[in-house]
Amino acid sequence: MGKKAAKKAPQRSQSTTAVTGEIPVVGARENCPCGSGRRYKACHGREASHAVQELVHRPFEGLPGEADWVALRELVPAATAPLTLAAGVAEAANGDVPSVTLATVLPLAWPALRRQDGSILLGLQTQSASGDLSRDLADALELALATEPGTPVPARRTVPGGRRLQDLLDLDAAFAPAVHTGFEFWLEDAETATGEVAASLERANASAIPTEKLDSVDSAYWCGTPDKNHLRWVMTVPEEQLLDALARLTAADRSSIGEDTRLVGSFRAHGLTVPVWDLPLAMTAADCEKPAAEFAERLAATLVDATPLTAEERRARANLVNRQVTLN
Repeated sequence: MGKKAAKKAPQRSQSTTAVTGEIPVVGARENCPCGSGRRYKACHGREASHAVQELVHRPFEGLPGEADWVALRELVPAATAPLTLAAGVAEAANGDVPSVTLATVLPLAWPALRRQDGSILLGLQTQSASGDLSRDLADALELALATEPGTPVPARRTVPGGRRLQDLLDLDAAFAPAVHTGFEFWLEDAETATGEVAASLERANASAIPTEKLDSVDSAYWCGTPDKNHLRWVMTVPEEQLLDALARLTAADRSSIGEDTRLVGSFRAHGLTVPVWDLPLAMTAADCEKPAAEFAERLAATLVDATPLTAEERRARANLVNRQVTLN
């Protein structure tokens, strides 16, 4: 028998070689578009995989209303907020400047929807593929700007190195969320919904926990459940400083926000801390307004106390830490 034929080196596909320096994202087991002949996961996919692992703990930092972004992402079932694009962003959409509205969630968990009239709904409660929720949302927004009206934006893996919301939005524009009792904002004319559309809307509305935003303080949300009501208050105070202050107030029996209310713990979400109070069933959002404002004054005065915690305060702090739940 003759000599065994030498194994041919993989040929580079000229049709898939990137000439712009940008490598498209493909399936992990597919050939890398750079033309190396290796699978994507063993070539340029390594960089994308590394980017996924780099979690941005405060993805909304630098945006107006950071605490409300966190609340709408994790705590509020149905809410919207108008967004203002930064100067120059609309030029990428041929000069068209559509209205953009942030929505807590969209049908089928779409990342975004370009409505028939050209306006955009951007879904906040979607899965993060890159480890940076701000980058994922910006990617969905840019896709929506380039999408034909009447079309939802499909989910996709975010390309590493893309722009973030902080690059696309006007950082001087106020962030003013509106909490809704249901998801009628999904439709341009919810009153005319019939058939399966109406049935889907009814099912979604039935699952929404009643929620209201307080006016007297920032980023505090009342919600009602069958057993008890709650107040969830997203705060931007650094966690360690906030826990010290809450512990001092708890030890002094000054952490409640009214009769029969109790600070029961906190959530940790996207780099912020969310203290949670149990409320009696009879206590409405309106009933929370004055005691919440009074608590905000007590907290502000306590935050400046830098003296070491007493033994009782340390026990209160340990109890608060043990009752923390991380949401992301």
